[in-house]
Order: sequence, then C-alpha cells, then structure tokens
Amino acid sequence: MSKKRIGVVLSGCGVQDGAEIHEAVLTLLALDRAGAETICMAPDREQMDVVDHRTGKPTGERRNVLAEAARIARGNIRDLADVGAGDLDGVVLPGGYGAAKNLSTFARDGASCQVEEGVARLLRDMHQAGKPIAALCIAPAVLAALFGQSLHPEVTIGTDAGTAQALESMGARHRRAATTEVVVDRQHKLVTTPCYMTATRISEVAIGAERAVTELLKLASPGA
Repeated sequence: MSKKRIGVVLSGCGVQDGAEIHEAVLTLLALDRAGAETICMAPDREQMDVVDHRTGKPTGERRNVLAEAARIARGNIRDLADVGAGDLDGVVLPGGYGAAKNLSTFARDGASCQVEEGVARLLRDMHQAGKPIAALCIAPAVLAALFGQSLHPEVTIGTDAGTAQALESMGARHRRAATTEVVVDRQHKLVTTPCYMTATRISEVAIGAERAVTELLKLASPGA
C-alpha cells in the first residue's frame, strides 16, 4: 500500500498569531507514526499581526506567514498556492489564532469572516475530489466559513458556547465534545477535535491530534 500524502496547512508560528506549535508538531508526529507522507504548506502573505508571546501584546512588526511556518516545518515547506488537491490524499489544519487571523478573518469579523483565497481554493477542491479534511482547535471556524451555508457540516470546537454559536450562525452544526474527543462528519469527510480550545495539558492535545489523524486516514482509504 502506498503512503498517504497528507497536507498540513500552517498559519505561521506561535499560538497568538500563527499555528499552535504543539498542535502542529503533534499532528506531524501522529502522521509520521501512521506511515503517512506529510506536505507542509502555508499561504505566502503577511500575517494579520505579530504578538509578543511573553506579554500577549502586538509588537507592530511585519512577518510573512510562509516564512514563519517554515520554522515548524524545518524549512521543508511549500507555498500553498502551488499545491493542488491532486497532490494530496487529505489535509489537516492545526489550530492557533493564525487559523482565525491568517487563514481566515474569523478573529476580526466573527461569523461574517472570509477565508483566505488560496486556502478556500484548496479546501473546496479537496471536498470536490472526495478527500478528507481535519481541523483542530479553532480551525473548524475555517470549515464553517467555507462550507457552512452549502453543506451544514457537523463540527466541534469543544464546549465554548460563544464560538459554537458563531459557527452555527455560519451554517455549521456544532456538537459539544470532550477535550480528546473527535467528531467525524462522514458524509462530508470532515474531522474536528477541540485540542487547546479546552485542553490544559499537552498530553490531551496529543491524544486528540492522534485520534483526528487516525480518522482522517480512514476516510482517505479506498471505499471510505
């Protein structure tokens, strides 16, 4: 059996303004342990903001999402614009505020947000091709923004009522889930899990990420 090629869409580097590093690394670890080939990617664009992770305050700096994401990928990363659904068997979106700032405008615009053009193209093409997508932590907001009105997918961000309501107002169906629980919308081949939306320990994130990867790879198998 050939290796599954799974794209990992990164949104920068660091929970406050990019990809959540624990979630991204644990996703990559779970994929590697499962024998999948990973293709890290990110949009080549300026971040919404840059945050000092010691203080939680914006610094006023300007940084590039792709350049920052390359830190997590150890330089082995591709411009998302150069990756198509034909290159992949599945896609994972780790969380972190970058998903809500750089992959979409959810952090600023809430339920009226827009998805970054390249991200929207890739995810729509993946869905059209019947290939699965997983989203961790706050990243299900990207799925709700993109597919909510057309597909009404079932997703979870855990138990946060305000965020859940925003996702439902975009057309998604939110299901409350425990920290390490995974919600699988088999009809639309979408997998979501709360991770640091509710997790207080990295070990909980590891369990959720591994379970999400397991379900994604099942959906990527023939006949799923």
